[in-house]
Amino acid sequence: MEWIYAWLLLTPALILLFAFTHYPAVTTFWASFFSTPRGRREAEFVGLENYVTLLEDETFWQVLVNNAWYAGITIPVSIALALIMALWVDGKLRGRSFIRMAYFAPTVLPLIAVANIWMFFYTPGFGLIDQVRGLFGLGEVNWLGDPDLALGSVIVVAIWKEAGFFMIFYLAALQSIPPSLREAADIEGASRWTYFRRIVFPLLMPTTLFVSINAVINSFRLVDHIFVMTNGGPDNASSLLLFYIYETAFQYWETAYASTLTVVLLLLLSLLAIGQFFFFDRKVHYR
Repeated sequence: MEWIYAWLLLTPALILLFAFTHYPAVTTFWASFFSTPRGRREAEFVGLENYVTLLEDETFWQVLVNNAWYAGITIPVSIALALIMALWVDGKLRGRSFIRMAYFAPTVLPLIAVANIWMFFYTPGFGLIDQVRGLFGLGEVNWLGDPDLALGSVIVVAIWKEAGFFMIFYLAALQSIPPSLREAADIEGASRWTYFRRIVFPLLMPTTLFVSINAVINSFRLVDHIFVMTNGGPDNASSLLLFYIYETAFQYWETAYASTLTVVLLLLLSLLAIGQFFFFDRKVHYR
């Protein structure tokens, strides 16, 4: 009878999981093989036509490259900063609680508020960054209007917001490490670097796995900042894959092609998640 109780307890969660995750994924995959219904014209089966269009879509490839750069920079930098900040605030220093709060504050701010704050920083001539640059005799820079700077400017905002969030997980993991390990390392004469590399970092690998998966997901789901700060411009220089899906589905109303783009996004996330598990599997120590 215990298995019946177990399934009864799992049923509400399974219903929500299938209703809001698996069913939409399957429906999206199926819709990618049809045309977009318009007015009284129903959707027609077009096979792989949407995927052929995707392969020939220059905007898609540009957005994919943008997302690769965005993920390749934000993931390692935000994780490294989070670890450094956690190591610092885990030590004994004055104002530790205030510093922790300051690091975590960007995380609790709404995404739209963060975007507007940084738009004030980036405003040419009047923004905080250009005001500081003016003190040194430097000229104005259109941070969000320059194709070479727009994506980098968005990356800075993402790192600023995510590093504090990841820091909380590293700080919790650091505080769970028994102090006896540090005492034993001191007795053996191990340096602080050796203690971190041989003891602390291996014990942080489960947290690193969790944080890295979240960082990968976050790097492919950014829409708010792009919508407020650049709207994907100039000339798609700052557009990312999910924002392109949003534009295709809700501005151009090409829902079938948006479904095709979504399938590609889900496939990329699945491959990255599987790769992370295989890469970290040998390095994660749970006990």
